[in-house]
Amino acid sequence: MLFDYTYNACKEEINSQIIILTKEGCGIRSTARILNISPKTILRRIIKIAKYLCRPYSILKGKSYEVDEMFTYIKHKDNRICIAYSLEHESKNIIDFVVGRRNKANLRKVTDTLILSKASKITTDKLNIYKQIIPKELHSTKFRGINRIERNNLTLRTHLKRLNRKTICYSKSLAVLTAVVKIYFWG
Repeated sequence: MLFDYTYNACKEEINSQIIILTKEGCGIRSTARILNISPKTILRRIIKIAKYLCRPYSILKGKSYEVDEMFTYIKHKDNRICIAYSLEHESKNIIDFVVGRRNKANLRKVTDTLILSKASKITTDKLNIYKQIIPKELHSTKFRGINRIERNNLTLRTHLKRLNRKTICYSKSLAVLTAVVKIYFWG
């Protein structure tokens, strides 16, 4: 006997629609309106979907990578949060990312993955922390060396309004921000 559920959140294809709408930059409330589901259900589903996502490709040895960070806010403008991530230069794949404070521990989470993959070169901006955590023979800060990841930052800010600089859109929790970024990168 088939069950006909009346609530849209019970439908099988709803998770894939949430992923598509999140990647297209729809906010929580607009996704809820489009899918005719409660905003709280959308938030729970986004966190649940992101929990089961993993990097869709393997990290290859000897490749060149770019590392950069961008800032956003959680709850209010005084609570500044950093999204640091690495991009493979040729394929433009996002290798790893971390959402949190811009400190040595968080940036090390991103760069250690690249160092362990025996990267041929890691290009960053001239932030002093990178000099301390990336070996000198791998590290590069050449002019226009991180153009691809900077362009990716612009695309990311355009698609996800919660990352836009001058906006009233923002994230209310670190868990939801991390989940949305993970869905955008790897969903």
